Amino acid sequence: MSLGHALRRIVEEYPLARTDPPAGHPLAHVIRKGAPDELRQALAPLQGPFLVKGSSGRGSHWATVPWLAVFDPAVTTSATRGYYLVYLFPAHQEAVHLSLAQGTVAAIREHGPRSGDYLRDSGVRLRQRLSDFAADLPVTAITLGSAGELPEGYEAAHILGRTYDLDALADERRLHADLATSVAAYRALKVRGGLDLPVQR
Repeated sequence: MSLGHALRRIVEEYPLARTDPPAGHPLAHVIRKGAPDELRQALAPLQGPFLVKGSSGRGSHWATVPWLAVFDPAVTTSATRGYYLVYLFPAHQEAVHLSLAQGTVAAIREHGPRSGDYLRDSGVRLRQRLSDFAADLPVTAITLGSAGELPEGYEAAHILGRTYDLDALADERRLHADLATSVAAYRALKVRGGLDLPVQR
């Protein structure tokens, strides 16, 4: 299996897999073990202290939006806070988003119903901080095709990235190059102040 093959399996098989219980399901194993292993191999040449996790949901429930994430432990070890790289799988199209994203749950806890506006505003300002990556990571907004606090939060938390259809997932070289660029943007954001932004007057 390759990174592209693992991502493609999730895109193609997840809608049908959700009709079965997740416990012991082969695709849940791919999301939690197989795909993270492939992502770790793709990250190996980039020589970083990366933590990789995949989530297909919790307990007896599939996630509305499964994800495969890369964390810099010096920044965060969780998708709830800080910022991180993540592959997100929308429910309404055969595609996957590679997103440099802000932690969603922490924003929801702090800002409540205004968290979406807060995250989108923060995203605009963070893109300005990373303007030199705009050409290589041109996607500034994503849709996940699901209503709900978390999917809508993931959409709002997106900073920049790439979107792949099924054909694009066959290009392993491009996937690795885009991942390297995304890691460079992740590191640049860390050096340039992270999520700490000047107070707007």
